Amino acid sequence: MKKIVVLTGAGISAESGLSTFRDAGGLWEGYDIMEVASIDGWRRNPALVLEFYNMRRKAAYEALPNDGHKALAKLEKNFDVTIVTQNVDNLHEKAGSTNIIHLHGELFKSRSSLDEHLVFEMKELEIKLGDKCPRGSQLRPHIVWFGEAVPMLETAAKEVMKADIFIVVGTSLQVYPAAGLIDYVDHNTPIYVMDPKLPYVSPRANLKLIEAKAADGLPKLVEKLILNFE
Repeated sequence: MKKIVVLTGAGISAESGLSTFRDAGGLWEGYDIMEVASIDGWRRNPALVLEFYNMRRKAAYEALPNDGHKALAKLEKNFDVTIVTQNVDNLHEKAGSTNIIHLHGELFKSRSSLDEHLVFEMKELEIKLGDKCPRGSQLRPHIVWFGEAVPMLETAAKEVMKADIFIVVGTSLQVYPAAGLIDYVDHNTPIYVMDPKLPYVSPRANLKLIEAKAADGLPKLVEKLILNFE
């Protein structure tokens, strides 16, 4: 069974109504990005950060996967599929995808503010100041913020190196280190890059650029791949 690795970014979630700070001039729903999405911002004002992610969590809870998410889930019937996502929502899971690497963390998990290995599934939609892990430290969102390492990057890179087909969708390929994953793709591996605003990608013989939204373009691409590799 051929292996497909898909790198997804904020664009595919935006098509389900979730806000993104891409093209937002450093603001996210009126919040300064560095105040709510950086480790320094957390240290300065944890209450503000918790408020912001509580809001995002509620929005993600209500959001539904679009046809792009559903198309990627459909691929699992014919291929060994790994989704590497920069998104922290659970829309891929809601659509039915089962093998997902969250590079930047997960909204519906919390973790200890002192030990990054103490991660917990959330039963509520909010984290409040004073909510502590079993070891007594304040809980924080299980999110990789600016100024923090990306612990799942090496795992993702190993998956990308094994890909028979690589798909990039909904990302500007400007957020590093995630954008660098495309450099791990074998030179003989077909690459499909899809976005309504196509990012620059170094030309290569096996590169296909598709100027389309995920919800429109992915169902067509998935049908094509299934037909070609049946």
